Amino acid sequence: MTLFKLLLLLLLFCSLRLRAQVALEQAFPNLTFANPVDFQSPRDGSPRVFVVEQAGIIRVFTNLPSASSSSVFLDIRDRVTSGGELGLLGLAFHPRYASNGYFYLNYTASHPLRTVIARYTVSPINPSSADKNSEVVLLTYNQPYSNHNGGQISFGPDGYLYIASGDGGSAGDPQNNAQNLTNLLGKILRINVNNSSGGRAYGIPPDNPFAGNTTGAREEIYAYGLRNPWRFSFDASTGRLWTGDVGQNRLEEINIVEKGKNYGWRIMEGTLCYNPSSGCNTTGLELPVWQYGRSEGYSVTGGFVYRGTRNPELTGLYVYGDYGTGRIWSLRYDGMNPPVNVQIAQLGTNRLSSFGVDQNNELYLCSFDGKIYRFQPSTATSIQAQPDVSTDVTLFPNYPQPFNPHTTIRLKIAHPMNVRLSVHSVLGEELRLLFNDVLSAGIHSFLFDASRFASGVYFCRLQAGEKQLTQRLLLLR
Repeated sequence: MTLFKLLLLLLLFCSLRLRAQVALEQAFPNLTFANPVDFQSPRDGSPRVFVVEQAGIIRVFTNLPSASSSSVFLDIRDRVTSGGELGLLGLAFHPRYASNGYFYLNYTASHPLRTVIARYTVSPINPSSADKNSEVVLLTYNQPYSNHNGGQISFGPDGYLYIASGDGGSAGDPQNNAQNLTNLLGKILRINVNNSSGGRAYGIPPDNPFAGNTTGAREEIYAYGLRNPWRFSFDASTGRLWTGDVGQNRLEEINIVEKGKNYGWRIMEGTLCYNPSSGCNTTGLELPVWQYGRSEGYSVTGGFVYRGTRNPELTGLYVYGDYGTGRIWSLRYDGMNPPVNVQIAQLGTNRLSSFGVDQNNELYLCSFDGKIYRFQPSTATSIQAQPDVSTDVTLFPNYPQPFNPHTTIRLKIAHPMNVRLSVHSVLGEELRLLFNDVLSAGIHSFLFDASRFASGVYFCRLQAGEKQLTQRLLLLR
């Protein structure tokens, strides 16, 4: 091997090592917030950012690590019912906020318990204060229980307002709301806030999948079959809509949401049957691009595809986490190759409530310890090759087992090395190559999609360095 190739491989090892160990730091060490659930930039040319507190307060401050104080932009605690999964849950600035001063909120109110989507206006004389009396309620829908409210709102690249609604709560979606097209629960909604129609305070985009239907389906629905989509985002480069959907008791999901598609709940939880518990009809259901089980976490917090400049090693990767364990992962997925999931950081507080981006698309993390975090910037001095101190390689049992038709295969390596992961028949024939490239040290997960395979026994083969491991896979259709 030439010296050039050796240096190139060393640099690749180092960049992968860094990506698996991105350090967190407090973004604003002098500031503390009460249960921050959202972080937003108005993108109006100012260096300001806004933090949403669950009880009903929005705070504004200059986006500098040295910021020593924040001011109250809006206080609607008298209108918000908060606690548990209730509260002021989402904030979205109009794409033309700099000229019209409009912003939109998603909050829960009582008597009856309901979700409120409302428009507010900034004060005409103070850009750091909103006019509390300017509220215009656009949309409300009742909540049968106090959990699973969704809460995210965001403008898409098309200029429409997208709204995440949970299935209404309790456990197991007892009213089957997520599959019921005549209500707004368990859905991603899309509305036009710039034009009203049909006696509503908003319009229906003409290409909404149920626009103009005569079957009673709600025209606001963009996609359905979701349990509790806690945080979605649009990739600033591709426009893809990524969503984290909180699971019932087995699997957490990452979905790429597309118009008119059914994401399965409560028929399925991830790739597993839920109701019925076996033999469910999966026809027409969209499966997650990634999922993880209770050994990794129990409440997914959807994130963003990284498009900033502080951490170039994360560019193009979907960064998300888990509220319950504080684990933070990056997911590489291009729609063609198998997804690759890597844990990149650990939030020690284990209370990761939300992600957000600033005017430069840099990523921030909200935690219920009251702090806002970000990744430390990449520096040349932080990229250091690690010595080869061990050759330990572990191939964990796949989950679930048996499976139909997806299963997650996890492995652990002690230092960067070339890894080849493949699936074989009982006769030894290679049927699917899952991965063949250099991996960093740590735990890695791969999703095996056996949709085109018949029921039976298969074998997963891991070749890592000089070590080869094999594991039995059982597919039951």
